[in-house]
Amino acid sequence: MATTEATTLTALLKEAAAAFPTHRAVAVPGRLELTHAALDALVDAAAARLAADAGVLPGHVVALSFPNTVELVVMFLAVIRARGVAAPLNPAYTQEEFEFYLSDSEARLLVTNAEGNAAAQATAAKLGLAHAAASLHDAAGPVHLAGLPVPALENGSHGGGAAGSLSPNDPSDVALFLHTSGTTSRPKGVPLKQRNLAASVQNIRSVYRLAETDATVVVLPLFHVHGLLCALLSSLASGASVVLPAAGRFSASTFWADMRASGATWYTAVPTIHQIILDRHASRPEAYPALRFIRSCSASLAPAILERLEAAFGASVLEAYAMTEASHLMTSNPLPEDGPRKPGSVGRAVGQELAVLDEEGRLVAAGSPGEVCVRGDNVTAGYKGNPEANEAAFRFGWFHTGDIGVVDDQGYVRLVGRIKVKELINRGGEKISPIEVDAVLLGLPGVAQAVSFGVPDDKYGEEINCALIPRDGSALREEEVLAHCRRNLASFKVPKKVFITDDLPKTATGKIQRRIVAQHFVQPTSA
Repeated sequence: MATTEATTLTALLKEAAAAFPTHRAVAVPGRLELTHAALDALVDAAAARLAADAGVLPGHVVALSFPNTVELVVMFLAVIRARGVAAPLNPAYTQEEFEFYLSDSEARLLVTNAEGNAAAQATAAKLGLAHAAASLHDAAGPVHLAGLPVPALENGSHGGGAAGSLSPNDPSDVALFLHTSGTTSRPKGVPLKQRNLAASVQNIRSVYRLAETDATVVVLPLFHVHGLLCALLSSLASGASVVLPAAGRFSASTFWADMRASGATWYTAVPTIHQIILDRHASRPEAYPALRFIRSCSASLAPAILERLEAAFGASVLEAYAMTEASHLMTSNPLPEDGPRKPGSVGRAVGQELAVLDEEGRLVAAGSPGEVCVRGDNVTAGYKGNPEANEAAFRFGWFHTGDIGVVDDQGYVRLVGRIKVKELINRGGEKISPIEVDAVLLGLPGVAQAVSFGVPDDKYGEEINCALIPRDGSALREEEVLAHCRRNLASFKVPKKVFITDDLPKTATGKIQRRIVAQHFVQPTSA
């Protein structure tokens, strides 16, 4: 399916449904399959119900708190089809967290699965929000919405309006509301318009040549842009298919069975999930489908892990770079037929402008470090109700990522640290890239996962520590790790202390944030 000039996500999905009506769109193993035409019909019917019976008007925010289920897919698309704003939320949030996110988004309705969510529902009741529980019993539909308000309409009848009564989506409609990870302060609200989502989906389809013959298994939560935009929406807009694990989340034990059964041609994940998949391969190898590529994003992928993935599964591993504010994708290594992939690099800009700037907004020379900045139709117009953050992030006509990077003469970006959270470790004036140290640690055969971080030091101002998880069966010792680092790093980059552990703290989306790891392993007074 060729890419089009459609400027709304809804239009892209409608085009795919019209072009490939009988192709599988979404499947849940052992439960149901939906074709593109069936999904489109379910979405239209649910959108009409939201508009007629829940009073969802253009711009109204609907919060969605689900595991990765087909009901979430239908309701997400139904909200934006009704010109509402979908706000997917992590179902594992505490009541306090739900209160922040529901309040900050100004949600008017909470939708969960049939099992419900006690913390979310208690918060909704406290805030005076209506709650509906969505369930789909078979592919014919419709999605049942228990608890949906049914206000009387002007003619005295009750809801259940027709899809034809819905007004067309507009490129300027805000369709998705998410929050940043909150690495520097409280999370910032990011509104993304139909235009932003359509541009990002087109960029993803283009760089990976997604087509109706492709299929993937969704391993990442759909309340985050990585899984939502790349795995799900870009597949659906291509006429391709996605599998949602029956457990509603990633399961290493069913991953390859689902990949084989669906005829999967690719998958995308964060490095921690790639490492889990590699560990399972080492202990319980299986038959693997022929993949076009494997994609990694949302955190730095060590070259050693990239090499192991390629050796194990026989597919090129393409590292990418993305942010919520850019509707996910900013750069990616290309497919083999489109250019070289460079381990340690996040690739080239995709469908947008990218520049590396100094503090005065001037371009730096190729190979010199500066702040990575982007602009394009995929980039948000600004944070919600946060003029200070907008002033800092949108300067000199660019969106400033807060990442320090260098670009080579072929346009490939290499990230070396963060500006806003001071991720570069300043040890007595020597700047240390923790990404570089991570890569060395992960090159040690006995290491499964590793993260380096800075801690306060009386002598140097800041010192480097690291935490790591040994591979199964590895009796890793601190001295072995330090000896490996001394062989591969300048002396000032060698960690002063090594924490060997069986777990690393992660965010809900599987990211390892150095600040959180440092707080976990070091006394709060030294964090």
